[in-house]
Amino acid sequence: MIRVQNADKSYEKGAKALDGLCINVERGSIYGLVGTNGAGKTTVIKSIMGILKLDAGEITVGGESVYDNELVKQKLGYVSDDPFAFRGYTLNEMGAYNAGIFEYWNEERFQTMISDYNLNGKAKLSSFSKGMRKQAAFILAMSVMPEYLILDEPIDGLDPLVRRKTWKYIIDDVAEREMTVLVSSHNLREMEGYCDHIGIISEGRMVIERDLEDLKSDVHKVQVAFRDEADDTFAKAFESMKVMHHEKRGSVHIAIVRESAEKIQQTLQGYETPVLDLLPLTLEEIFVYELGGDSHEITGII
Repeated sequence: MIRVQNADKSYEKGAKALDGLCINVERGSIYGLVGTNGAGKTTVIKSIMGILKLDAGEITVGGESVYDNELVKQKLGYVSDDPFAFRGYTLNEMGAYNAGIFEYWNEERFQTMISDYNLNGKAKLSSFSKGMRKQAAFILAMSVMPEYLILDEPIDGLDPLVRRKTWKYIIDDVAEREMTVLVSSHNLREMEGYCDHIGIISEGRMVIERDLEDLKSDVHKVQVAFRDEADDTFAKAFESMKVMHHEKRGSVHIAIVRESAEKIQQTLQGYETPVLDLLPLTLEEIFVYELGGDSHEITGII
């Protein structure tokens, strides 16, 4: 499991990237980390990898501190948003370099994946497109047979067939080896299809962290009209619930409510409602409304 506890990290001029952030990633799960640009996703990922050192707080992987811990880093696979390779190295040469570092390097998997992704292992990585470099980085990460796979925008720039293939490798290793995955991505539709848990962060703090199915079952879009409506009917009907967004179109109220369907229905039983529809929200919609709903910055990134 991966634990981030009360993590603080500031950069120059006091800009705070992480502010008491807590993250809990269970063993054998796929955890999706989402947030707007600048929310702190890459900072916490680099901290988990031991690339950055926290100002305060603690990060443990499998119960051990990760910073300056070579034994823990043997268990980590990492794909960054901007993959690194030594200047002039081919993919095969990067594989040979990793084979000398990682105890559980799997050369057979490495060569099989190169063929499966239709890459040229003898070509210099500098000649690869951004998408091809992402594929190469993923192959290198998976070939160390990681217990923990950390992915920062891993599918950015990949075509749909390659994305599907990449996710299949991830899911197979989660199922077969109980690999633990932390993935950051702006592709929320795809995250919704593959992640078990979701953490939404903003300004370096955790906004909400839940099992994805539980999260979706506790946020609903409600469309309701009241037969006998006064100015305060909606407010009275929903006063015991958390309304994240509300607007009115003609006689129909449209509300985003963080509450179970059962409680919403029970609460509205005392009202005559010729129109009452409860609709589940997508992860994209939950993300938008959890972070403010009407913000053009938020809606613009998805």
